[in-house]
Amino acid sequence: MPAALTTCIGAVLVLAAAPPASDWDALLIDPAADARWVDAHTVRVFPRGGGAPADIDARSGTRVTLDAAAAAAASGRVLGAEELRSEGGALQTSIRFRNTGPKDAELRWVDQRGRERGYGTIAPGQERSQHTFEGHAWKVVADGRTLGWIRGEALPVRVDIGPVPAVPAKSAEPAATDLPVLPAPPAPPPLPATASALHGPPEWSPDGAHVVMFDHVDAQKHPLHLVESAPKDRVEPRMRTIQYLKPGDVIEQRWPRLFTREGREVPLDRSLFANPWSIDGCRWSADGRTFFFIYNQRGHQAYRLLAVDAATGAVRTVAGEESATFVDYADKSWCHWLGEDQLLWMSERDGFNHLYLVDVPHGTVVRQVTRGPWMVRSVEHVDEAARTLTLRVMGIDPGQDPYHAHFVRVSIDGGEPVRLTQGDGTHELAWSPGREWYVDTWSRVDLPPVHELRRASDGAPVAELGRADASKLLAAGWNMPERFATKGRDGATDVWGVIWRPEGSAADPSPRPVVEEIYAGPQDFFVPKSFAVRHGQRAMTEDGFVVVQVDGMGTNWRGKKFHDVCWKNLKDAGLPDHVAWLRAAAATRPWMDLSRVGIYGGSAGGQNAMRALLDFPQIYKVGVADCGCHDNRMDKIWWNELWMGWPVDESYERSSNVVDAAKLAGKLMLVVGELDDNVDPASTMQVSAALVRAGKVHELVVVPGAGHGAAETPYGSAKRRAFLKQHLMAPAAAE
Repeated sequence: MPAALTTCIGAVLVLAAAPPASDWDALLIDPAADARWVDAHTVRVFPRGGGAPADIDARSGTRVTLDAAAAAAASGRVLGAEELRSEGGALQTSIRFRNTGPKDAELRWVDQRGRERGYGTIAPGQERSQHTFEGHAWKVVADGRTLGWIRGEALPVRVDIGPVPAVPAKSAEPAATDLPVLPAPPAPPPLPATASALHGPPEWSPDGAHVVMFDHVDAQKHPLHLVESAPKDRVEPRMRTIQYLKPGDVIEQRWPRLFTREGREVPLDRSLFANPWSIDGCRWSADGRTFFFIYNQRGHQAYRLLAVDAATGAVRTVAGEESATFVDYADKSWCHWLGEDQLLWMSERDGFNHLYLVDVPHGTVVRQVTRGPWMVRSVEHVDEAARTLTLRVMGIDPGQDPYHAHFVRVSIDGGEPVRLTQGDGTHELAWSPGREWYVDTWSRVDLPPVHELRRASDGAPVAELGRADASKLLAAGWNMPERFATKGRDGATDVWGVIWRPEGSAADPSPRPVVEEIYAGPQDFFVPKSFAVRHGQRAMTEDGFVVVQVDGMGTNWRGKKFHDVCWKNLKDAGLPDHVAWLRAAAATRPWMDLSRVGIYGGSAGGQNAMRALLDFPQIYKVGVADCGCHDNRMDKIWWNELWMGWPVDESYERSSNVVDAAKLAGKLMLVVGELDDNVDPASTMQVSAALVRAGKVHELVVVPGAGHGAAETPYGSAKRRAFLKQHLMAPAAAE
């Protein structure tokens, strides 16, 4: 996916810190918590919670336990030269640093933006076990020089910090006669004068007979001014200005123009690419006769691979999508060429995301490669020699949660999929170097991980590597999350969610307030599917709340009909399905008090949380909306035009929390960071202003210096929790 297509929600990284008094992670016993291929047919498993690592031979399934010396060596790591930044991870772990060098070694934790925070020094000959999280990055510095980086892993590792390397002496430059003589790459032909005034880069045909250049229109200027009210380095505020296009703005556009080497323009009919959101994927055929490009129409209702005949300028469609709603180019556009005459094309044309084999010269579908009421989530591997594909798929098992990720192998030339995974859960695969075997790790929110070694040729099991055991967790009072599915608003479609209960609630079934975490952005689904000791939702259960999360209609990966509910209708947010789900869950769970329901979310989730109070006050009494895109006309262009369409019409106003602010009936807290460069912070200020005009009491929390996700800062999080407790913990909150 293009880097620009980042999700609307902001990722917030938890700082490394001392482990809590109750270290739940240490209570999970997992005999194969980490599995790594050490050669073409041997996988090494590392246990968590006791036991020694072991090597398993994939050819026979035989297991050999490593002795103490081999086990110690297996956990050893070396500092890497590649600069690292932290990645999000909630699993607690540790890195044991031993300083074998002559200088003090300084440890620095590196956050996801590359910012460093010192964690003290280790003297020569000393060692330290540094608590961290899986995926977090650490930098080691000695004598002012960087020695390297290391990342936390699922299991504890150790690393030796060696001497500061000497600065290598500068080697003498080799004489010119010692250098190998390499042929110079052929220089591109000079651009003809008629084309040189246009925009590049030039796309020359392989034979140099033709070149494509581009007409170009610049995007309009749309400055977004952010005021840093209390910068750390000065007394006066600082204003930051960024370019921030919003729905309906004039965008950058380009159109191809074709020229011969001599400068004669070959006219092109633009009717098939008249109004581009983007034009990319440019390539020439090997014989130089045809130029190809992918056209994504503004408004995202047409998406085409086009072919241009270099001799005549005729433009035709090789493969294309048309939709009365939207083509989900951000997540479901994929094209893979098989030589010159065939390609694989991803499409939702039959209502589900599948793959098609296309005849390029004729622009016709040779075969639908995958078919059925399930979704291809991604293409993991293409074996062109064998003409097979390894796919991550969803919904392929009718009896399972449709969001479970499974894997299959399919032949491009037809036949039934070969199932590579079977267990009732969501799966991840770790392949052997030659892709002859793989480790399948699968779990559910209510089932700890299962690790299986399987054969790639037919998906058959070779050996079970281990099953995690949560009995110690449960004995210590930890509650297993509960999956729950019921019919949505239409009475026919299953809607899936998860329930987290507070510790001790099993012994005390008293009614408790319910808090829903919501994020209903149409780009994905959001309810956790895999097992974790520490889902983020558990933080709210520590305050005594029952916490729930639901994926309603309008979110992704359940088929086009399910997804299309969001189109020009972001205010819907699946909330009618959430309400049906809450009522059905509480009907058989008396400890869920539906007279005390709160909701919180950030970004699109902030828009959703406030909308819940506006449209369903009979259910949702209290809400916290963080950095919400409360009016989609105020938010970033790409995300909103994809789901709300272009040109901007009355549907944008219909989905606006600002327009409907006077309907507010519950208790609302708005949170915003003054430096939010993802969602314009004015969106929150405008909805607050509308509430003031309507005389609606609410709380507005502006976090100075914070960006997107201000409610995930320590201060913002504390304010959110206090607000929910204040208005939900007492039965009077139902008034």
